[in-house]
Amino acid sequence: MFATLNIYIMIKPEVFDLELQELALFAKVISHPARLAILKYLAETKTCISGDISVKLPLSRTTVSQHLKELRDMGLINGEINGLKINYCLCSSSINEYLDKFDQFFSEIKSSKISCETHC
Repeated sequence: MFATLNIYIMIKPEVFDLELQELALFAKVISHPARLAILKYLAETKTCISGDISVKLPLSRTTVSQHLKELRDMGLINGEINGLKINYCLCSSSINEYLDKFDQFFSEIKSSKISCETHC
């Protein structure tokens, strides 16, 4: 999962630790509504999808392919070639790992004793 990190995030890696870089990449990948729609669709079907996902989304096949690549590169989905089709599945263990890291990051922020609620 860490191999693609520096390709996507053009920041000073010596300034930010690997965990923050990884969380930023995860946030970037899931920040697009098309990618969220793909994840949601795969979750709702509760099975691997064989064939063209673009039939189910209001996007071109090329656009869907680009988003699938981003999700695959992040390890959130798997895409295995089966003849002329590709079987797409959620990678639940990877998704859960990122969500746990995200939850841990924000739990530290939520537990901060300093609050500026009157200014928000």
